[in-house]
Amino acid sequence: MEHPYLLLTSLFGMIGLEGFAAKYPHVVYMWLAMIILIFFGWLAGKSIAMVPKTAQNVFEVLISGLEEFMVTVTGDEGRKSYPLVLTIFLFVLLGNLMGLVPAFFPPTANINTTLGLALIAVLWSHVIGVQQHGFKYIKHFLGPVPAMIPLFLPIEIIGHSARVLSLTFRLFGNMAGHELVVGILLGLGGMFLAPLPVMALGAFVALVQAFVFFLLSTMYIAGAIEESH
Repeated sequence: MEHPYLLLTSLFGMIGLEGFAAKYPHVVYMWLAMIILIFFGWLAGKSIAMVPKTAQNVFEVLISGLEEFMVTVTGDEGRKSYPLVLTIFLFVLLGNLMGLVPAFFPPTANINTTLGLALIAVLWSHVIGVQQHGFKYIKHFLGPVPAMIPLFLPIEIIGHSARVLSLTFRLFGNMAGHELVVGILLGLGGMFLAPLPVMALGAFVALVQAFVFFLLSTMYIAGAIEESH
């Protein structure tokens, strides 16, 4: 949906780029999300202390908890994929939450953003599979016996392609739907009171969708790591 006013579009207009920002709001807000994550990553790394303060404790519990969850699913071999999957999780979460800020656009409400994230997650799972098994990774696509290869190969190719579509449309549909509902309520019920329940639900949906993306990416990596049947 088209927003009546976006903050970054106005700011880009000051340097003559309002047309670009208005046409591609998901791009400029994706840049903003990246800048925010880079800044807080730098700040967190700079502020690490032997005796952690409250903020460090919270982030250590969150990051270590997600890591242990991923290792539980993938085994220890999946630990090296954790930085990438965590980065995607944090980007998706922040991008989702941007939709709750007035005059902001959630980059995850655009299908181009979610498609890019889905391609990264799924392609990385295949990279890990090749690293883990070498050429034998192709056995994941061939079925249990050679006679079944003509049947299993196209099914597996379609199934793995569907993973990209699943990740893409699940995240895009939920976030675009939330934007649409809030926009309709703003038009019908007023600026403040009408969308508040939906925005509260949107915060929950933002967290759930980020975790679902994290979970599915983890499961795809786990499937690539395990031995073929």
